[in-house]
Amino acid sequence: MPFLCPKCSTPQSLEIKAKIELPPDSRSDEITLQIVECSRCRFAGIAIYEESRRGTLGSESFSHIGYRVSVKDLRTLKRMIKQCPKPNNWRCGCSAHRTLGVKDAKGRWNGLKEIERKERFELNL
Repeated sequence: MPFLCPKCSTPQSLEIKAKIELPPDSRSDEITLQIVECSRCRFAGIAIYEESRRGTLGSESFSHIGYRVSVKDLRTLKRMIKQCPKPNNWRCGCSAHRTLGVKDAKGRWNGLKEIERKERFELNL
């Protein structure tokens, strides 16, 4: 499902090019780190999809937020995801999953603590 590019504003040009499913945390049942790229202007960044199905039936909620990151950090994340043998399996024990799936003392996902997230953008259809 393509999104609106935050740089060139072209509808349906921002696509998910790579992703890795990460372990649930104390708040979210699903956490996915994604690499997004625009097919028109070549903008690239990361996106984080989190979904929670906790609470009453039908009370699920989700968040899908993008961030600009440095070229160096983007390359590092792409390489980590590419090296993972099972990016769709959050139970994978590879080094990418161990590094990116880290949690803080409260059990919250904190796998991007070393990545400087710059401007935030919404992922709009």
